[in-house]
Amino acid sequence: MNISEINQKAIQYFLPILIGLLVMYVPTYLHTSETLWATDDQSHGPIILFLIGYLVWTRKEELYAVLEESKKSPIIGGILFAIGAFCYVIGRSQDILILDLGSQIPIVIGLVLMAYGNKFLRVIAFPIFFMIFLLPIPGAFLAAITLPMKIAVSYVVDNLLFHLGYPIARDGVILQIGQYQLMVADACAGMNTLISLEALGLLYLNLVRHDSLARNLILATLIVPISFTANVIRVTSLTLITYYFGNEVGQGFIHGFAGIVLFTVALILILAVDHTIQWWLDKRKKPHELS
Repeated sequence: MNISEINQKAIQYFLPILIGLLVMYVPTYLHTSETLWATDDQSHGPIILFLIGYLVWTRKEELYAVLEESKKSPIIGGILFAIGAFCYVIGRSQDILILDLGSQIPIVIGLVLMAYGNKFLRVIAFPIFFMIFLLPIPGAFLAAITLPMKIAVSYVVDNLLFHLGYPIARDGVILQIGQYQLMVADACAGMNTLISLEALGLLYLNLVRHDSLARNLILATLIVPISFTANVIRVTSLTLITYYFGNEVGQGFIHGFAGIVLFTVALILILAVDHTIQWWLDKRKKPHELS
C-alpha cells in the first residue's frame, strides 16, 4: 500500500472518529476552560491537551505502518467504550468533571481497539496515558497531601535561609522574613504543582527514549525529589524578592512569572540529573570494557 492509499484510508478511518470525539468533548473543554483551567493550580490543562495532540502527530508514520496489520479487538473495545460512554453521560448530566474528562480514556481506548487494533493502541499508549494529567484531583485527596507538602517546603526554605544568615522564622506554612509575612500557598508547593512537574518529567523521558532501562527507571524515580527541589527554589526566590524589594513586587508580576521559572528550573534539573546518570553508567561500563 503506497502513501496515497494510506492517507485515503487514514482519512476514511480517522476523520469520522475524530469528528465524533470533537462533538463530544469540545463542550467539555469549553466548560473546563472557564472553570478548572481558569484556576492557578490547573492552568496547565490546555498545555497538556496540546502536548497530547503533538505526541499523536509525531507518531503518525508508526500509526500508518501498523494500520493494516493491527488486530482488532471489538469485544474488549466495545466494553471499554460502553464504560466510557456511561461515565460521560453521568459526568455531563451531573457536572462531575472528573467523570466527564476521565471518560475520554476508556472511550479512546475502546474506539482504537474496535477500529484499529492492538498494535495501533501500543503506538499511542503514552499519549492516552498522558490524558491522566487532564483530570482534576479529588478535593479530599488534594487536601490530605497538600498541607504536608507545604509544611515540608516551608521547613526547608526556613532552615536554608536561616543558615545563610537571613532573619527568618516559620509558623506552620507561614514564613516571617524581616518585616514581611508570607504564606506558602497551594499553588507554590501543592499537589497540582507536583503533578505538573511529573508530567514534564514523563514527557521528557518519552521524547528522549533512552535505550537503557536502568537510566529510565532512575530518572523516573528522581522526578519526585526534582519536583520538590524546584518548588523549594521557587519559594526561596519569592521570599528573597519580597525581602529585598517589598511585598508588592514579590506578590505581583514576579509571583506569576515564578511559575515559568519553576518549570524552567525543573527542566534544567531533569537534564542535569539525566546527564549525571549517563556519566555514571558510562563510568561503570569502562572497567568491563577494559577487562
